[in-house]
Amino acid sequence: MALWNRLRESAHATRSRFTAGRNALRSAVFRDAAMAMCALVAAADGTAAAAGRQRAAALISTSELLANFEAGDLHWRFDDYLAKLTADFPFGKIGVLHDIGRVRGRPAEARAVIRLGVAVGWADGRLDGGEKAVIREACRAVGLSPADFDL
Repeated sequence: MALWNRLRESAHATRSRFTAGRNALRSAVFRDAAMAMCALVAAADGTAAAAGRQRAAALISTSELLANFEAGDLHWRFDDYLAKLTADFPFGKIGVLHDIGRVRGRPAEARAVIRLGVAVGWADGRLDGGEKAVIREACRAVGLSPADFDL
């Protein structure tokens, strides 16, 4: 019986830590940085193929990191960032990296943004060179080491 009680307490503690972590990701700054990151990785090669957009949209809808936000609003913001990137990638990338960099100094949010970018990159089963490059740039924008994410 004691083992069962310890397991139950451990599960409860883990669930509490996860909920607390997710609840920390409620800010508009995090939301915008996350959508900017997803769009940046989806358009890493300067274009946004339909398959890449669909994979990113599916991740946005199902990610626990984004559970505090309305899916429709997230998709609208993702599409807006994607439009900026596909209209003029070099110029759009400057603005997108600026919005991503707004989570600098907020370690939990910064790590979550980078993890979302890595997840979008891996959505097709591989993380290619262009995706790695923009994720590294995003790491520098938020003050994290790319090595922390095996990049």
